[in-house]
Amino acid sequence: MSASTRRRAEILRAVIAAADTRCDGVLPSDLPGVRGPQSAFADDLDLVGALQLRWHARLVVRIEREQSAGRAAGHGTLSDAVVAAWRATADEMPGVRLVLDAAAGAAADERTAQALARARATEHATLAVAAGLAGTADVHDPRALAAGERLEEAARATWRATPVRAAGHRRTLVDRLRAALAA
Repeated sequence: MSASTRRRAEILRAVIAAADTRCDGVLPSDLPGVRGPQSAFADDLDLVGALQLRWHARLVVRIEREQSAGRAAGHGTLSDAVVAAWRATADEMPGVRLVLDAAAGAAADERTAQALARARATEHATLAVAAGLAGTADVHDPRALAAGERLEEAARATWRATPVRAAGHRRTLVDRLRAALAA
């Protein structure tokens, strides 16, 4: 792994941590102790694309995990497992999800809009195939994409972004006791 690849991965981890801690939907570019993301990524689209790839990889792994758990985890159908996987991934990466949503909603240019639309279509196709609502040959079929979109909407219906604690702050026993007493 080259130094530039390591640097890019390091900056991506810092951007993900900042986005998940802030949960404001803004692409982090002011990271303390990190020379800006601009030094490792060509532009915002390059960085958003890297976030999208990280989100998609985590989602696919989570889908496999939820489907393996199956009925033991309370999933009556493959669709239930896919919805649970989307929510769990969004809970793990809430800031990243919000950044991706904001980027898709306010694309800076046509190139960005097209790239994000392709990524969204890929995610919808993945959800539909994983839920058994489409075959791998149907990934460009509008019905498959609509099925995946419905699964995402079902997952979003009850999901709320909650900031992730910064890695350096661990809940102490006293913190947990205070939370228990307050509840």
